[in-house]
Amino acid sequence: MGSTVGSYQDNFNYKVVSQFAIATILWGIVGMLVGVILAAQLVWPEITFNIPWLSYGRLRPLHTNAVIFAFGGSALFATSYYIVQRTCQVRLFSDKLAAFTFWGWQLVIVAAAITLPMGLSTSKEYAELEWPIDILITVVWVVYAVVFFGTIIKRKTKHIYVSNWFFGAYILTIALLHIVNNIEMPASLFKSYSAYSGTQDAMIQWWYGHNAVGFFLTTSFLGMMYYFIPKQAERPIYSYRLSIVHFWALNFTYMWAGPHHLQHTALPDWTQSLGMVFSLILLAPSWGGMINGIMTLSGAWHKLRSDPILKFLVVALSFYGMSTFEGSMMSIKTVNSLSHYTDWTIGHVHSGALGWVAMITIGSLYYLIPRLVGQKEMYSTRMIELHFWIATLGVVIYIAAMWIAGVMQGLMWRAFEPDGTLTYSFVESVKATYPFYVIRLIGGLCYLGGMLLMAYNVYKTVQNKKFIDAPIPAPLVMAH
Repeated sequence: MGSTVGSYQDNFNYKVVSQFAIATILWGIVGMLVGVILAAQLVWPEITFNIPWLSYGRLRPLHTNAVIFAFGGSALFATSYYIVQRTCQVRLFSDKLAAFTFWGWQLVIVAAAITLPMGLSTSKEYAELEWPIDILITVVWVVYAVVFFGTIIKRKTKHIYVSNWFFGAYILTIALLHIVNNIEMPASLFKSYSAYSGTQDAMIQWWYGHNAVGFFLTTSFLGMMYYFIPKQAERPIYSYRLSIVHFWALNFTYMWAGPHHLQHTALPDWTQSLGMVFSLILLAPSWGGMINGIMTLSGAWHKLRSDPILKFLVVALSFYGMSTFEGSMMSIKTVNSLSHYTDWTIGHVHSGALGWVAMITIGSLYYLIPRLVGQKEMYSTRMIELHFWIATLGVVIYIAAMWIAGVMQGLMWRAFEPDGTLTYSFVESVKATYPFYVIRLIGGLCYLGGMLLMAYNVYKTVQNKKFIDAPIPAPLVMAH
């Protein structure tokens, strides 16, 4: 990895950023490919020849871990390391520790890719990995915190930019969530048992599970949004005051929303209601953040015609607004009684995951990658445009199919005859859902196709070029 001028301390550390950026794309393809295989299994159950480690029950946690922690996690490492250096005007706190986070995180991902298909699982949603891997995650995460906060402590700028507040909150919260939910008793090298039991275990799990969505997939990616949208739009953030209100309101409220995953269960009724109330309150800061991002384009709307990167970022924000509204509505007990356990939930998750998380990531990487090799833009802007339309079409097809299927399932399951017997058997609802699974598969294939197009565009952009450490701008090196 070359550097440009002066000693290495006069340059930003782009090596680790470029490593994580490339890893993001590779893991994105892997994670989404597994998702497409799962979608195909629901249409053709025999497609993987009944091979045990390719069964639905083993591939499904592999898919969620790959897209959340491998794709999403690598994207967050890449962008947080880039943003914290640029906004603090200093090199990362420690090159060696940053390199450790890269290789440590890749080791976690590979360990997950081996153990989950083998059936080694705690069976906790988004926390399926067994205890030795949990310990490795903890070590990598502590080192990540040291690098990130160490860089902020040695900053040359007086001000801490809002993106860093969001990244800092996500790093601290995920540490807390991971440790509390994964307190377990090892029974052997590959098996452990949760320290909690019954309803308490479910409660702790969904406090973790929803905050994994809230912090790993929302707060952190808002850090991305607050940097890359102003950069790409070439406009300052619409309201700095609103970003501060957004930050504190979001962080306080999200923590309490977990019980909405357990409506109509053995969880105490007051806890279910608390989860619902906070989920509804959560709509205000969520939409505050969305409005702040979209209003940043005031006076720059014309750029959307010709700038596909901005299209990715703005459509991501639109999906963020839509899926947070939907989440709040689905937490209401009467709505939840229809939506719970149906494919509506799957549609909701993917409008957030593909529409918000993946699109903001893709837009940010299209901005970032050329700059890591000293270029102004990607190899092909037309390819980015094509990627945008394929991806958008894929998401819409996917979530529309799942919404229709989900509402239909909910209505079929609670339809009764006058004598109190069920109108439909469960298998009839499965049969009725079948066409929507075919449509969902088409949507998933579109999204995967877009990722492959992106990989080719990135390959052509970085081909025969060196990743270089950019110099820290001289006028800003002096402390304020």
